[in-house]
Amino acid sequence: MMGGRVRVKIMLSAGEVSGDLHGARLARAILKRAPETVLVGFGGTEMEQAGVALTADFASYNVMGVWEVLKNLRRLRALLDRLTAFMREERPDLLVLIDYPDFNWRLAARAKKLGIPVFSYIPPSAWAWRKGRAKKCAALAEELVAIFPHELPVYEAAGAHISFVGNPLVDTVRAEIPAREARERFAFPEGAHGVLLLPGSRRQEIELLFPSMLAAAERILRVRPETKFYLPVADGVDESALRTAIDAAGVPVLLTHEARYALMGLMDAAIATSGTVVMEAALMGLPAVVLYRLSPLSYLIGRLLVHVDHFSLPNILLGRGVETELLQDEVTPERIAKETLALYRGEPHREETCAALREACRRLGPPGAADRVAERILALARRHADHGGTK
Repeated sequence: MMGGRVRVKIMLSAGEVSGDLHGARLARAILKRAPETVLVGFGGTEMEQAGVALTADFASYNVMGVWEVLKNLRRLRALLDRLTAFMREERPDLLVLIDYPDFNWRLAARAKKLGIPVFSYIPPSAWAWRKGRAKKCAALAEELVAIFPHELPVYEAAGAHISFVGNPLVDTVRAEIPAREARERFAFPEGAHGVLLLPGSRRQEIELLFPSMLAAAERILRVRPETKFYLPVADGVDESALRTAIDAAGVPVLLTHEARYALMGLMDAAIATSGTVVMEAALMGLPAVVLYRLSPLSYLIGRLLVHVDHFSLPNILLGRGVETELLQDEVTPERIAKETLALYRGEPHREETCAALREACRRLGPPGAADRVAERILALARRHADHGGTK
């Protein structure tokens, strides 16, 4: 008890880079409101630096694709058992799931059996696939918060207590330095043309898409030889592997480690693996050609499960194909190059695309999302602790 208020223990679980960032923002917002709160869990360096005492680091478990998950099933089960034992011993007042659905909802089922309430932040995209899963999530989680408004209807129909209180990217995506300083730092003079390569953070994404990006860059240089290419290296990515691929392609690409949002603001276009980074680029006014490719087996399985018209976040928000999406066999160097060149400054298609992206960004809601989610998390944890919790 701290000043008449129950001191709560909250466990967070995030299994990849984006979840780690979301978890870190939530941790800071929680501790700002209730510094006495004990935060523990499964995550990465960002969460740890934000005040979460980690019992396991996600770095060794970051895989994507159905087949890839199956190959790592034994290790993931061992991790699940480890975290279950941790919950049984530590008895947190609340388990907060942050994305990473296939693993986290198995953990949620374990928590439910232990009498530990579950809060879901960024629940599974049930609107896109396995809609029946919304009922299972509604039965396991006492409260869910989505970061996109289109995710609510399927969960509401399933009886879930779910809300949309804004998207945290609205607060975090800002140029780190002024444009003039960024131009000097990246040797990118006024009037220059640049393309950002965004191959993702997972090894499988890079292996499946980066060679096509580099081949497209080589074709772009034939048409616009003045183009400069940049690649912000994501945390945890093997930079040596990137350099090896770049050297083999013979395309000049500058790898960077700082001020990536400011860099986005300078570029004409991005060639991006589908994901959060596409939305980040949109918030910086940067249109993208969006790529998605899985291993053949994972893709075949996915086609049976997923039914969506779009996979780029801005397109999903708008309900129409504003940004070019290239899926599986459509990911060719020729097509990528053609679509990217159409996004250069001065091209009519770029202006139309950017206008639509501004509307997509407005649909992310007002600033302050992490603070509002933190309030909900603390309220639920305190309600449980006030009623005796699991201790």
